Amino acid sequence: MRRVGKHLSEMMLEIFVPVSCVGCGQGVEDSGYAHLCRDCARELFLVAPPHCRVCGHPFFGMLAGSQTCPHCLELNPVFDEGKTLFLAKGVGRALVHALKYQHGFYVLQDIEQMVRAAADYRDYLADAVLVPVPLHKDKLRERGYNQSERIAAALSRATDGRSRVEQLLTRRKFTQTQTRLNRADRRRNVKNAFALAADAVVIPTQNYILIDDVFTTGSTLNACAAALRHAGAQHIKVATLGHG
Repeated sequence: MRRVGKHLSEMMLEIFVPVSCVGCGQGVEDSGYAHLCRDCARELFLVAPPHCRVCGHPFFGMLAGSQTCPHCLELNPVFDEGKTLFLAKGVGRALVHALKYQHGFYVLQDIEQMVRAAADYRDYLADAVLVPVPLHKDKLRERGYNQSERIAAALSRATDGRSRVEQLLTRRKFTQTQTRLNRADRRRNVKNAFALAADAVVIPTQNYILIDDVFTTGSTLNACAAALRHAGAQHIKVATLGHG
C-alpha cells in the first residue's frame, strides 16, 4: 500500500512539476528515458564494439591492427580490459555531472535502462565483483557520497543479480583533483594512493571489475588495479559510465 501511495505521489508531482531534461532543461516527453528529452537522447553516444580494449573508446570506421587506441599506448595498464557505456561529451557529460556534483541520483534510473539495452556492456559485468573507486574520507565527508559506489550499485541491479558490489579498496592518501593535471602529473598524483581495505578479502580466481564515473587517462583506475593486483587478484577489468 505504501508503494502504491509513493507511485501516485510521484505521478502527481510529474503532472504539476514536469521533469526537466538533464541535457537541455526542457520537458521530457516520449523519449524512452525518464530524464532525457528525445533530442538529447538522440545525441547521447552509446559505445558499441569495436572499441579500444583498454579504455573502451569506440573505433570509427574499419578496425585493423592493434585494438588499443592512441590514448592508451602510454598507460601500461595493470588491468586486463576496459569498457565504457557512453562518451562523456555533451549529454553524456551532463549525466555524469548531475550524478557527481549535483546529487543527481535520479539519473541512475536511465543508466540502468541503458545498461540493460547494451548487451555487450551488460554481459561484461556479469559474474563479477564490482569494486567502486574509493574516495578519501575527507572528500567523502565533504561531498556526502561516493558516486562510484552509487554507479556500481546501479550496474549490479542492471545485471539482475549476476554481479555484486564489494568495497575492497581504501584511499589512504588525499590527492588533488585530477581535472587540471596532465597525464604524467595524474599518474604521480595517485601513485600508492590506494590500498586494500582492512577487512577485505581478495580471491585470486574471482573476476573483479573496478567501477568509476569517467575514464580520462586511466591513471586512477590503474592505481586501483595495482592495489588489487598486489593483494593477489589475477583477473581485473574496469568499467566506467563515460569516456572523455
